[in-house]
Amino acid sequence: MHPPEGTGSLSPSLYTDGGQDIAREIFEQEDHIFADKDLLNVDHVPSAERIVGRDDEIRKLAEELRSAVDGHSPENVIIYGKTGTGKSLVAKHVSTSAQGLAKEGVSIGTAYIDCSTDNTETQAISTLAREFNEPERTDVDVPETGLATAVYYKRLWAVLDILYDVVIVVLDEADMMASDDLLMKLSRAGETGNTDAHIGVIAVSNKVEWADDLNERVKSSLQPKELAFQPYDATQLREIMENRRDAFEDGVLSEDVIPLCAAFAAQDFGDARKAIDILRHSGQLAYRQSDEQVVESHVREARTEAEKDRFKELIEGHPQQAKAILLALSLLSANSEKDEFQSQLVYRQYTNIAEKIDMDSLSDRRFRDILKEQAFLDIIDVWKENLGRSGGINLYCRLIENPEIVVEIISGDPRFEGLSLVNAATPSEN
Repeated sequence: MHPPEGTGSLSPSLYTDGGQDIAREIFEQEDHIFADKDLLNVDHVPSAERIVGRDDEIRKLAEELRSAVDGHSPENVIIYGKTGTGKSLVAKHVSTSAQGLAKEGVSIGTAYIDCSTDNTETQAISTLAREFNEPERTDVDVPETGLATAVYYKRLWAVLDILYDVVIVVLDEADMMASDDLLMKLSRAGETGNTDAHIGVIAVSNKVEWADDLNERVKSSLQPKELAFQPYDATQLREIMENRRDAFEDGVLSEDVIPLCAAFAAQDFGDARKAIDILRHSGQLAYRQSDEQVVESHVREARTEAEKDRFKELIEGHPQQAKAILLALSLLSANSEKDEFQSQLVYRQYTNIAEKIDMDSLSDRRFRDILKEQAFLDIIDVWKENLGRSGGINLYCRLIENPEIVVEIISGDPRFEGLSLVNAATPSEN
């Protein structure tokens, strides 16, 4: 039913059905669990006193950016480490601190680019130009789209020359960029005379080897300092979450909730983001179930749901061949006491699956390429074993995710319906 013409909205007198009553009941319901839910958002940048276990990393990065506060060129830095180890948090904190502590007469600008979204040179430089621009001061127009890459660069240089002495650019997920061209042009902007502003780049990556794969010309121009972040331990994870306890109403968290969230996240490679995610999900479950407290059972259920959400988002756009390979490794993991397998065994399981769903099997070489792609995404671990004098090499792989969760999610693809942990044939290792 459409609203009456000329009203522009639904008429309360005509649309007071049960659905509206249910919605009103939900919207007017008091939140007895959360006091400040924003403290548990993934993108939330906490105040300095809430940043735990990263004093050394903050100090080292600040030392590399120290000259910026005096109006001089900061060092370029590559930060690497596993997901959820505080890399982006520290990069944002230190760069904004430099901006706020600039000496009198020194103007510092900061910009943050998520390269998993802005992963082409044109997208990234367009976003940078708009983030740095203040059109009422520069009289420079920077539309989101529609300009050539070279024009975006020219407008960026114009903005920097008008507004800033120094700028610090944080490129998060830098390994997702389609090319090294942005890094090259930013690092050489002063040398080529494009801008008088000093530019410092903080490139953040989950991949230790990413810096090694950069173009040699880019390495020479960037001359980056490298900073490695180690995973948080369980004690640090507990302290991180204790510092966000005030996201909840007083007395809502039972005493075992934060230690259990920390233990789960410590098992999962010290991922603070996952720990906070589980804590938030636990509170949401307690709220939806109208429970007075968040307890251990909520945490265990929330961990499973958080893993499902993360993995579903991660593989949503995967080709079906990649899904079939992940399913093969998941079925082996679920039906064996072991958790690591030779690639030949996974390949045989994969070909069984391909045959069952009437899909062409990939060559062994392409199969191995996909395994390496999944390792790059931190879905699986892949490593080589040299066979000594024989000169041969065995390739092994291990699923990082819970195999039952992987199977459940991939089975949601209509192409894989009917393949389950129960009825899947597992090939022999011999």
